[in-house]
Amino acid sequence: MLEVRVQYALPRAGWPAPRTLHQAARAAWRGQGAAQVLLRVVDAEEGRHLNEAFRGRQAATNVLSFPAPPEATVPGDPLFLGDIVLCAHVLAGEAREQHKPLAAHFAHMIVHGMLHLQGLDHQTAAEAEAMETIEREMLDGLGYPDPYEELP
Repeated sequence: MLEVRVQYALPRAGWPAPRTLHQAARAAWRGQGAAQVLLRVVDAEEGRHLNEAFRGRQAATNVLSFPAPPEATVPGDPLFLGDIVLCAHVLAGEAREQHKPLAAHFAHMIVHGMLHLQGLDHQTAAEAEAMETIEREMLDGLGYPDPYEELP
C-alpha cells in the first residue's frame, strides 16, 4: 500500500484534486509492502528555483523526482520513496500545447516521477522505450489515453 501526501504550494483552485493525484501515484507503485511518497504542486517560481538548484537549469520543468536516501525511512515506518515536485503552470502549458486534459498530463508526470523514484530511467533509447511502455500501461489502467500518441 502506498501512502500519498499532497502539498499545494499555490492556490488549489483549478488544479487536479488530491484524489486524482493519489490515484496516479498508487497506480505507479510497483513495490511490495508499505511505502510513502510526497507530491508537491508548485508555481513557476518554485519550480525554476528547484530546477536551477538541483539540475543547473534556469527554467521551471514539468516534474522533478527526488529519491529519498535510505536513512530517510524511520525504522518501523513504511519505506519513504521520496518527493515528486509538479510545476502546475508548466504542466498546464504543456497540456494546452499537446491538446491533453490537464488531469491526464498531471497523472502522466506523477507516474513518470514514481517510476524514477523506483529506479527506472530513460538515459538510453532502450530505457526510454521500456519506461514509456510501463507508463502507457499504467495510464491506460487509469483510463487515460496514450501520453505519447501525437494528437492533431
